[in-house]
Amino acid sequence: METLFTFIAKSSGLIVLFYCAYYFLLRKETFFSSNRWFLLAGLVTSIVLPFIVYTKTVWVNPSPLLADNFQINAPQINEATSFTVDWNLTLLAVYVLGFLALVIKFAFDFYSLNTVLKGKKVKQQADFKFVDINENIAPFSYFDYIVYNSSLYSESELESILEHEKVHSEQNHTIDVLVSRVFCVLFWFNPVIWLYKKAILQNLEFIADNEAAQKISDKKVYQYTLLKITTHENCVAITNHFYQSLIKKRIIMLNKKQSKKRNSWKFYVILPALAAFVLLFQVEVIAKEKQQVIKDLSGEINSVDVYKIKKNSTDAELKDIKEKLKSIHNIDFEVSDIKRNAQSDLTSIIIDVKSGDQQSKSIQTGGTKPIKDFGIIVTTDKDGKKKVGFQTGDETNKEQRTSKSITINQNTNSNTNTDKNAKTNHINDKNTSSGTSTNILSADAANSYNYTINSDVKNGTVITVSSENAQKSEPLIIVDGIVITSNKSTEDLQKLNIQSMNVFKGPEASKKYGEEGKNGVIVIETKKE
Repeated sequence: METLFTFIAKSSGLIVLFYCAYYFLLRKETFFSSNRWFLLAGLVTSIVLPFIVYTKTVWVNPSPLLADNFQINAPQINEATSFTVDWNLTLLAVYVLGFLALVIKFAFDFYSLNTVLKGKKVKQQADFKFVDINENIAPFSYFDYIVYNSSLYSESELESILEHEKVHSEQNHTIDVLVSRVFCVLFWFNPVIWLYKKAILQNLEFIADNEAAQKISDKKVYQYTLLKITTHENCVAITNHFYQSLIKKRIIMLNKKQSKKRNSWKFYVILPALAAFVLLFQVEVIAKEKQQVIKDLSGEINSVDVYKIKKNSTDAELKDIKEKLKSIHNIDFEVSDIKRNAQSDLTSIIIDVKSGDQQSKSIQTGGTKPIKDFGIIVTTDKDGKKKVGFQTGDETNKEQRTSKSITINQNTNSNTNTDKNAKTNHINDKNTSSGTSTNILSADAANSYNYTINSDVKNGTVITVSSENAQKSEPLIIVDGIVITSNKSTEDLQKLNIQSMNVFKGPEASKKYGEEGKNGVIVIETKKE
């Protein structure tokens, strides 16, 4: 919906731009045919240009990799719910009502035209179809139909009228009229579009007056005919009718000297303005993270790609991530349970990713609050084998945070399902500096996962998963993505300015880090100054 409103705003702005150029620079010039194409080009440009987007890629440093592969932002507890007005839907409803009203009016005008032509005798002459009617309606043309009441005019007056309407018919001015009406229906809320339509119709009359006057020997007779036609009050809306308001302007333009050719530079003034529009509004900056690397013990480099999902990610961006994961990494990516708030921010989303026999899931739900930004990590080892997981953002707000550690059973197919039949051996609660830590050990700890729950009063809950199988050999140690020697002393590690540390053991460690991780892995992130 936001995309629709953006498109309408850009199109409306372009219509205003072309109208101002015509009104201030071209309105008084006698380049009538050129003015016609200029005004039509403005309408076409207002529809086409907003779809032309140039992308600019900006490379940024990657955010730290965390050891998460499952994350939940839980809704806040006891949060007061309040009624909010969805202004996007309200504005859309108002737009649709105006649009439908004008569509009905448009259809009624076609019905009125059909009523005038129905049952009338048509006289074919060359490329024109003449229809002589009895109604007191201003003469008009509609494509190759020319409709008039011959009993109301003298022979010379009728000649002037027919020459005028022939110009409309020959040059297909009816198309201009219909196009301008369609744009009035689409952009009815923009007052400039109605002025734009008036400018188009008036310029068409200038064209017909100029062409017809050249074919008539006495210009004064033609001008008198213009004045006489003003007595008609009725006309058919969707046609080129001989009577138009501002007759005085038409007579002035008939007697005006031809504009000098050097004044045609005014048509090109619009080009710098269009270039500025493209540079300001049609250049999309895409931030891409530089490829991250992890060195293993053999010194080989493994590449890491991160696909960010933010609170304001659109459906189109999620679709783009899905296509890239499939085409580049052959990874299946599915989203479901998408919910957004009034600001179009994501408040709930479920993501499933699958690569071969690997399957991971991220569930984000924040009630009425936007979700936290996170990413999908795809690692590629030296043999081309890919692994997929999730990356959470760097949490900086540690106020009012409670930490709990819960061990639950994990089934053999690597899905995050809790074993409902598991029995609890004991529960041990202890107070920590940041809250209360509760350890619940299941009866079968051999194939369990450790879920670390960090409760944030303001931002919801984050759940991190790591394996929890006991190993007693020396582990693999990774500091800020770089493998260090496994015989690093405890004293050396304590000297590090540690921000976070995750421990992986057992099959999960081997699965993530290969043979080098069979004895367990310690992943350390240090604080950045």
